[in-house]
Amino acid sequence: MICNLCPRMCGAERTEYSGSGFCGVGTRPVAARAALHFDEEPPISGKQGSGAIFFSGCTLRCCYCQNFDLSRGRLGRPVTDLRATMEGLIGQGAANINLVTGTQFVPAILEALNDPLPVPVVWNSSGYERVETLRALEGRVQIYLPDLKYVDEKGAALYSEAPDYPRAAKKALEEMARQAGEPVYDDKGLMKKGMIVRHLVLPNRAAQSILALYWIRDHLPPTVLVSLMAQYVPCGDAHLHPEIDRPLLRREYDRVLDKMAALGLDRGFAQEMSASDTRFIPAFDGTGVQ
Repeated sequence: MICNLCPRMCGAERTEYSGSGFCGVGTRPVAARAALHFDEEPPISGKQGSGAIFFSGCTLRCCYCQNFDLSRGRLGRPVTDLRATMEGLIGQGAANINLVTGTQFVPAILEALNDPLPVPVVWNSSGYERVETLRALEGRVQIYLPDLKYVDEKGAALYSEAPDYPRAAKKALEEMARQAGEPVYDDKGLMKKGMIVRHLVLPNRAAQSILALYWIRDHLPPTVLVSLMAQYVPCGDAHLHPEIDRPLLRREYDRVLDKMAALGLDRGFAQEMSASDTRFIPAFDGTGVQ
């Protein structure tokens, strides 16, 4: 397979078990965990949990990634039967199937979703996507849960090795919003269809976070919810960048939180500062992968 799934368009040749592309993985899905996850936004996790499948590899190289061993170290095991893995989570009562960082495995995911599932599918994404790849997911994904990490090229290049991230992510989020349409909830308040945009506030970057909120307000429908995240912990290679090699300060987060309210985006979600703790990082030990 010659791969151009992500905005890097590297044209790398990928075989079933290996790949020379930026993501470094083959075409067969590799995952490090498939289990009920209770730490997503309330309409995603609910009380029963979201059926999260954490895929290995990534199209970004975020120096501070909390899942560093998974995204950069490609920790995980080959998935023998992705559909069975999904059905196993549904059998455990999962409110949805939550595909975490699955861009590099889109062809296999599409095959697994040939027949509709009885629960919604969540595309849990970095936001660094090609519109063409997203269009292949239309009708198979009901809920989009992307990040908007940066709106400045400098930050995207420095921290994620993707100077084109703002351009690609803005187009991608607009396409996701088009597909998601008006949100739909069930009688328990669980999202059945819709879109939530996440933004993680980084140390010393409150001003850039505020610019991201302005972009969301000005370019996405008002029905798209914002999830402001305070869970930053210096992980991975964050120590190479002294300006972000520390926990987020309360005053930094409050500054962004206040602007979120002022912009009318506070119908969404805001994490507590207590979320910035490594104990919330799941164990990537192969649990549930079939």
